[in-house]
Amino acid sequence: MGLFDTTTANLGRARYAAAQGLRSAFYGAQYAVARRQSAGFNRPGEAPFRPEHGKPDPRALRRAFFRLWAQDRANIEAGLYAAPNDVRLRDLVSTLKRSQAFLRDVREVDRRRVSRSGVEVRQGPGADPERYPAYYRQNFHYQTDGWLSDDSARLYDHQVETLFTGAGDAMRRMALAEISRELKGRDQRAVRLLDLACGTGRFTAQILRTFPKLRASALDLSPNYTARARKALAPWPQVDVMEGAAEALPLEDESFDLIVSVYLFHELPVKIREKAIAEAARILKPGGLFIVADSLQFGDTEGLDPFLEYFPEGFHEPYYKQFLGWDFEPVMRATGFQPERLETAFLTKVRTWRLGA
Repeated sequence: MGLFDTTTANLGRARYAAAQGLRSAFYGAQYAVARRQSAGFNRPGEAPFRPEHGKPDPRALRRAFFRLWAQDRANIEAGLYAAPNDVRLRDLVSTLKRSQAFLRDVREVDRRRVSRSGVEVRQGPGADPERYPAYYRQNFHYQTDGWLSDDSARLYDHQVETLFTGAGDAMRRMALAEISRELKGRDQRAVRLLDLACGTGRFTAQILRTFPKLRASALDLSPNYTARARKALAPWPQVDVMEGAAEALPLEDESFDLIVSVYLFHELPVKIREKAIAEAARILKPGGLFIVADSLQFGDTEGLDPFLEYFPEGFHEPYYKQFLGWDFEPVMRATGFQPERLETAFLTKVRTWRLGA
């Protein structure tokens, strides 16, 4: 590498560090404010930490946090995706408005947390039991309206970034790295990708900024979230955004080359997880790749098990406790998938599975 290339690389690293550091500080400050405005995240009567997991060690959490940024930067320098352009002056006003709305909602979220009110959404007009299964009609994370309002869709990504002190997008980019590895040397125009449980389309947009000609589809069960996804993905007219459940996909057999799912499976009951995996196998072409990015599980990263154990205690995650010890492999293998790659990144684990011929 010549002097010019070295200087350019160093400038890129400096810009990256400055932008992501500022971003983490911004969301970290909001997390601190949210904690001060709440009644506290620890509740009387909560289950104690299991002795075999030890006590929470903030040093282990910090190590994993800073390792994530090193992984992210290494992927950028390897050409797997471009450096994020997510700290921009023109976004300041909209970001501050979302921040204000998030902080206004903290007391409502905290009220549900204290009272353990995780199914208030079922009393709302949008939670149609004929349209949505019971497992879905919940206030996940105690968030207002669950997945079933425009306000929820507007705040969701901001809530995630605040919870992870600005690391949410970086963890998602670990799945983007796997997409890039899979598409290396291929004509993206000939590849069909499904973003399964796409939410607001935030990650789908990250994919398309890297592969703008990809034939992508984005699916989610929430009409409010898919409406927001359509707006986010409007710059790519070839993208199809649709409503549907992961366990009953409205898609043809063997119609996709690649499926990616981010933070879906820990929010599903076991039987629904199994059905979702079977549906992924049904719509994926033989030899296709299934990328699953989800929460760490017990034993994945030394020192982090106590933090994982606490999460369903402090937040409404009704299927998370069981997920922490759930083994994907038997169900995946029984459905025809073979494991390929595994990588952990802060509080996320990314695994790739190849469907047999």
